[in-house]
Amino acid sequence: MLRNSPQYLFLASGAKNGEGFWIVGVKNCDENIFEDENLLDCHRKELVGNKSARDILFAINLNISNLSNELRNKNYLIERPSMGISFDIPLDLLEKIFDFWLDIYKNENNWKICLGLLKVRKRISLTNLIKSQSLKGNSKKWAIKVENLHTYVPNSQRIKKLNNPMWK
Repeated sequence: MLRNSPQYLFLASGAKNGEGFWIVGVKNCDENIFEDENLLDCHRKELVGNKSARDILFAINLNISNLSNELRNKNYLIERPSMGISFDIPLDLLEKIFDFWLDIYKNENNWKICLGLLKVRKRISLTNLIKSQSLKGNSKKWAIKVENLHTYVPNSQRIKKLNNPMWK
């Protein structure tokens, strides 16, 4: 197989053993997407080179992982399906994340800036960097966009803290 053969980067919904999930993945042809018995609907499908597909998939998955971890840290109940991404994260947000990383990949300089910001975002919120004027020019503009991909708050209730022991 050629090193940079075209691949389909896709966003789909799926179900396995009665459990629903979203999945972002890479397949070498669109028949493989539709033949996968676990996948129900394909919501995004883009033909890109193999390296591009892997790079973009990495960014999308890191973005979703950052978002999920932040929601759990804020004590929101986010299901962890046995595969894929929780249905607790809405499709329109996943589409926005998918489209952003697919689009930004087209400009190498902006891609590098945004990927660097995404990696920083894994550790800390970009909000303070934006407010403190630490970022200038394009970095600040892209930091705002990357941060906006992490601002979702679910309708679900937060998990209450564990009760104090009945006796001391």
